[in-house]
Amino acid sequence: MAILFENFGLAGGYFLGVLSIILRYALIAGLAYFIFYHWKKSSFRRLKIQQREVSKKMIQNEIFHSIYAAFIIVFMVIGIYFMHLRGWTNIYSDIHEYGIAWLFISFFLMTFIHDTYFYWTHRLMHHPKLFTLVHGVHHQSNNPTPWAALSFHPLETIVEFIIFPIMLIFLPVHPIVVFIYSFWLLGFNVLGHLGYEIYPKWFINHPILRWLNSSTHHNMHHRYSNCNYGFYYNFWDKWMGTNHKKYYSTFEKITNVKSKNNETAHHSLNLPSK
Repeated sequence: MAILFENFGLAGGYFLGVLSIILRYALIAGLAYFIFYHWKKSSFRRLKIQQREVSKKMIQNEIFHSIYAAFIIVFMVIGIYFMHLRGWTNIYSDIHEYGIAWLFISFFLMTFIHDTYFYWTHRLMHHPKLFTLVHGVHHQSNNPTPWAALSFHPLETIVEFIIFPIMLIFLPVHPIVVFIYSFWLLGFNVLGHLGYEIYPKWFINHPILRWLNSSTHHNMHHRYSNCNYGFYYNFWDKWMGTNHKKYYSTFEKITNVKSKNNETAHHSLNLPSK
């Protein structure tokens, strides 16, 4: 977004930045919503994690909170922009300064640092004294749709995104990595709130891929609240014993449904009550 600030000034760049985030959100979340909730709804229904329908009012609520979160995010991006101008970040422009391999390494490090930060701040926001004030807006979606990807209270938006300027102070990162990461972040967020399980049934037993969180994992967090706190990875939930005790069995039951002939069985599949 530095290009926007440099070419259109802070005010113009700010509103164009907000517009770019809203359009990106509308494109990725909207495309997922259109495919799974309208165009191919009947085809994917057997993979729906919670069979009950989501109200239009809830979807409007998710979109509303996501749009005003975009205004706060860009304020924080402006902060990063000024930090960079003053030489306070480790953003570098010459790829050869650290080599091609570092692009991939730095991307993975960003995901792991972010996931670690997310897990622990997420658990903190579930403290009774903080939940209603900070995290309650996001949990209004107890059966989330892709539109819930950025549906945060203003305070939670700050908590969620403050890790990025902190990472950029200490971690050398090329702008290409930052750009790709912004799409990875939103894409994975949409996946977590998709409401449908798109991973194959073998995924959860793969020696490497099983460490990635699934849509089922985060959907169960929204439904039960006191479990499944991780974002990208399952490391911390596994290490801290916070995976829902029926996460794996629920994933397997959903992904074992192979055809519309099994829909009756899937409709009778009751997710655990606790």
